[in-house]
Amino acid sequence: MRKTAIIDIGSNSVRLMLTADGKVLYKTLNTTRLGEGLAASSRLKPEAIARTAAAVSQFRARAAEEGASEIRAFATAAVRSSENGKDFTALVESMCGLKVEVLSGEKEAEIGILGALGDRDGSLIDAGGASTEIIVRKSGTVVYEKSVNIGVVRLKDRCGADAEKLAAAASEAAEEYGNVPFVPPVFAVGGTVTTLAAVLRGMREYKPSEITGTVISAQTMGELASRLTGMTAAEIARLSGVPAGRADVLGGGAVLYSVLMNRLKIPALTVSDSDNLEGYAKLYGLM
Repeated sequence: MRKTAIIDIGSNSVRLMLTADGKVLYKTLNTTRLGEGLAASSRLKPEAIARTAAAVSQFRARAAEEGASEIRAFATAAVRSSENGKDFTALVESMCGLKVEVLSGEKEAEIGILGALGDRDGSLIDAGGASTEIIVRKSGTVVYEKSVNIGVVRLKDRCGADAEKLAAAASEAAEEYGNVPFVPPVFAVGGTVTTLAAVLRGMREYKPSEITGTVISAQTMGELASRLTGMTAAEIARLSGVPAGRADVLGGGAVLYSVLMNRLKIPALTVSDSDNLEGYAKLYGLM
């Protein structure tokens, strides 16, 4: 049995996916908030670098202990958009010997749609911690892709929990996408939208097979945004389906999706637990 591991270093959390003979054994995460403060500064905070590098090192050790013959890691918006992203990747390599691939926004979008849709036509929105990607594939060809530096961690840093400020910031970002030639189905991936799906379903235990295929209408997303921005982070944390480290950014994430759906005229999103982790593994022939 051939085991491989992929580590996704995001702006909000670090995730590990372990596979065996091309099948996902499990995914797990550690919320380290590498992108904290990037809305006000172009540099990663030293403490965020340290705690995130430690989490990557721990995941690498765990994957090796479980027999992974190949371990790869990639980083996204927090690292690529910061002035000192190379300090982070150098620290990771010195701690555990792992070379981190820093993805462009375009490549991040491409592995996202590969993970969620495979080779099928369709569209994808991936709202992360520091950036949001939209990509559209038609007749087997990518006809639109764009990454904008807006995400749930940046929104929290800029707007806190103020619903009006969150909506204004999300609206400003939505304009950057212009006219998106969406091809159905429109999928959404990432921790924000999968958590929103889990909340809708009242899940006490996260089940990827039930999350994938969940449809969230624009009206329901708007209702979620109103509900969550009217709650404190402590109240949100007590909801079924909300993992540790997600509560304080979930309301802003719902606002971002709601604004995007309304501005870009998306009637509904289909949620997928299969995302850029699977896409990255597929891209490099690891599953």
